[in-house]
Amino acid sequence: MHIDLPEKRYYAIGEVAKAFGVNTSLIRFWEKEFDALKPKKNAKGNRKFTAEDVNNLKLIYHLVKERGFTLDGAKIHLKEGKKETLSNFEIINKLEDVKNQLKKIKEHL
Repeated sequence: MHIDLPEKRYYAIGEVAKAFGVNTSLIRFWEKEFDALKPKKNAKGNRKFTAEDVNNLKLIYHLVKERGFTLDGAKIHLKEGKKETLSNFEIINKLEDVKNQLKKIKEHL
């Protein structure tokens, strides 16, 4: 899944939810369920997601939505096979980025 977010230090929960095509409530729920998600909160309590948080969300989204893992299964998979999962996930992301770049080049031709 290709997430199109501008390069920034922090992202609001609405921006992240829109990029993933999910509700903000799902992002908040995943934050409670997965220890890997630790967005910063300002004085008002608004969540500010870093690039690392967005990458963790990509991985969680991939496991739960694309591969069909249950939440408990995704938690176990992240704890046990994190290195293997991350390397495969990073390769898939890089290939999808290349694919998107090639599509853009094709459109310009």
